[in-house]
Amino acid sequence: MPQPSDKALVPFVSVDNMMRLVHHIGIEDMLRDLASYVEADFRRWELFDKTPRVASHSDVGVIELMPTSDGEAYGFKYVNGHPKNTSEGLQTVTAFGLLADVYTGYPVLLTEMTVLTALRTAATSAMAAKYLAPKNAKTMAMIGNGAQSEFQTLAMKAIVGIENVRLYDVDSAASEKCARNLRGMGVDVTICQTPEEAIQGAQILTTCTADKKNATILSDNMVGAGVHINAIGGDCPGKTELASGILERSDVFVEFPPQTRIEGEIQQMPEDFPVIELWEVITGKATGRKDDKQITLFDGVGFAIEDFSALRYIRDRVKDTPFSEPLDMLADPDDPRDLFGMLQRAKVVQ
Repeated sequence: MPQPSDKALVPFVSVDNMMRLVHHIGIEDMLRDLASYVEADFRRWELFDKTPRVASHSDVGVIELMPTSDGEAYGFKYVNGHPKNTSEGLQTVTAFGLLADVYTGYPVLLTEMTVLTALRTAATSAMAAKYLAPKNAKTMAMIGNGAQSEFQTLAMKAIVGIENVRLYDVDSAASEKCARNLRGMGVDVTICQTPEEAIQGAQILTTCTADKKNATILSDNMVGAGVHINAIGGDCPGKTELASGILERSDVFVEFPPQTRIEGEIQQMPEDFPVIELWEVITGKATGRKDDKQITLFDGVGFAIEDFSALRYIRDRVKDTPFSEPLDMLADPDDPRDLFGMLQRAKVVQ
């Protein structure tokens, strides 16, 4: 059987290779690198195609496609969100992504994105906090201690400089898991019994719970002046974590308003509720943190440009390394008009 040509092969990064790559680079260095790539793409935000993700909702979860292009490369991510999965021994979120060359339409990278999404989400949170959190913030409350919690903590340590994390989850086993995983990582960890206890003394409040419902993880009276809220649990209609009173007292920063108004905390608010786009802060078109009393709120739902940045980073890092494998993915007939002839010849040589 003839071997596929180079044109037929696409670099594929498996879960195993992604994990090897993370350990090769170092998790905190990789988080910093990803944040830099995301920030660079936010600086050229206006170049990108932008559309809310294409979502297919069911009673048990959501499956989404997240596409974008900067005119030279095209990327998309497939991702699901199924909170009931953990009770069945499955991941709540799984994902894979593809990067393609706009000129030819040929894919140039296929990669797992379950691990990569966790990394890029945390890197984006920390990048936003770099602009929005109080200066010299050292303590974060991490409310919701599932699969994202360790990544969020290490990103805030690597990029913002936090030294302490205060954990709370309705499932104490999740907090114990997070504390165990963070042992020896250079962060002081405290497991708390209530959300109120977790936010004591914290300058950054991160909420990241899984249930697809309108919940009040933080009530209005829990949030005082001068904090930064990193609200990243919202990812679909009908799911929120914050009391609306908090939003009314905060300056709210978002990725892409048409998507966030559907999926984020601000879905609770009127259509004309004022928000600031994060890319405008990064480029200097808008002001982020103004003073010590301001409450800043990053209503992060995840946007396709962040995945594009992550795909771009992985493409750059795996080139000429052992962290990808060639996947026979594209038909490459000798005559590009003779796909059928290629199929028939394969029958002859079998």
